[in-house]
Amino acid sequence: MVDPSLHNEDLAPVPPEKRTWGTGHIAALWVGMAICVPTYTLASERVAGGMSAWQAVGVIALANLIVLFPLMANGHPGTRYGIPFPVVVRASFGVRGAQLPAVLRALVACGWFGIQCWFGGLGLWVTASALVPSVSVPDVAILGADLAPLIWFFVFWLINVFFIWRGMESIKWLETLAAPFLLLCGAALLTWAIVEGGGLGKVMSQPATKPLSDTFAIALTSGVSFWATLALNIPDFSRFARSQRDQAMGQAIAMPTTMTLFAFIGVATTAATVLVFGQAIAYPDQLVTRFGSPLIVGVSMLGLAIATLSTNIAANVVSPANDFANLAPAKISYRAGGVITAVIGVLICPWLILKSAGNYIFVWLVGYGVLLGPIGAIMIVDYFVLRRRELVVDDLYRRGGQYEYTGGVNWRAMAAFALGVLPCLPGFLVAASGAKPTAVPALFNHLYTWAWFVSSGVGGAVYYGLMRRRV
Repeated sequence: MVDPSLHNEDLAPVPPEKRTWGTGHIAALWVGMAICVPTYTLASERVAGGMSAWQAVGVIALANLIVLFPLMANGHPGTRYGIPFPVVVRASFGVRGAQLPAVLRALVACGWFGIQCWFGGLGLWVTASALVPSVSVPDVAILGADLAPLIWFFVFWLINVFFIWRGMESIKWLETLAAPFLLLCGAALLTWAIVEGGGLGKVMSQPATKPLSDTFAIALTSGVSFWATLALNIPDFSRFARSQRDQAMGQAIAMPTTMTLFAFIGVATTAATVLVFGQAIAYPDQLVTRFGSPLIVGVSMLGLAIATLSTNIAANVVSPANDFANLAPAKISYRAGGVITAVIGVLICPWLILKSAGNYIFVWLVGYGVLLGPIGAIMIVDYFVLRRRELVVDDLYRRGGQYEYTGGVNWRAMAAFALGVLPCLPGFLVAASGAKPTAVPALFNHLYTWAWFVSSGVGGAVYYGLMRRRV
């Protein structure tokens, strides 16, 4: 019998007749999520960190090929059984223990939601400033943010809340509509870089300023961590896919290719700004203001806003909405969970995370990779290795079944998660506190540069060791 504390309409399995997403829809989803300001800046900031232009693009391509594996693997149970991430993870962590990974994933999504709203608000602000330059805002700061971009942050935030309220079908519509427009905007940026920079060869000839051995590990780890989020909650989308082929092919076709292409555009355009303007301009909102024409600026920043909106709704709302609903299904719906996400996204003050590249790369991207890596590994080991892709769906929604473990919590999964995080914790504390690297033994700083790989490997291995005689 279904337990109301574990079930509501939004968490229930999607019936076959409602699984309508084909390969094209899944691919469009990834185009919409991958084309955004953080993708653009991910590789360009690696260039600023000492990599050559081609090294930065190459490491982003490699990172996304790596993370594609857990994306397709964890997407499998979503498609096979029609269940979302908070329900899939009950098989390994227990029907109550699943709340821990669900909440951790939700909080990371809230952080990303706020960051994307900040970028989207900047796009609207620059558009308004270009089209109506006579309107001014008092030059005051609130909580470390200037008033004008803060106002547009909340405008963009309200647009996101509108799509949250409309539900999953509005997301499918938004991603399908936005994908071709976003590709066109990316192509326009690349064309500008090639023409104004004097040719692609000249633009991409920027040499490395540091040895690759000094920059590769953190670049690869941050690149993988970028989508360590969706590697967990991809069942939230794959549950709507018509077949395994649709979910796997849609991801394989669009995710690594779009990420690499847009990272390439970010690197090429940033390199071109050095040649054209005499300085590196890593953020597209700052770049388009140099174009002069108010119409071009307005259209460009509208494209940025659409790109940010399509990414934010899909990547940073669906998961936490389901995850918060999982805490109290009888009281929290998908809509309510989405609104909770939006509110927390404001409270974290995302502009503070973005104050420096160090905060963004070393603390934010790599840091949450430490937490999410072992969860994804535990899910894959549990589903593919131990259970051989067989789940008892009814037991995922009731107490006392095979996923009850001890009081609804699988202590083996909890232990594997904790041991996966542990080796990377000292390095994270050094990065987050700004302490000198010598505050901990050098080994821990080295482990932290490979954080996602270390935490995933340890978590998955420990879980297998503890569970192989239990399942």
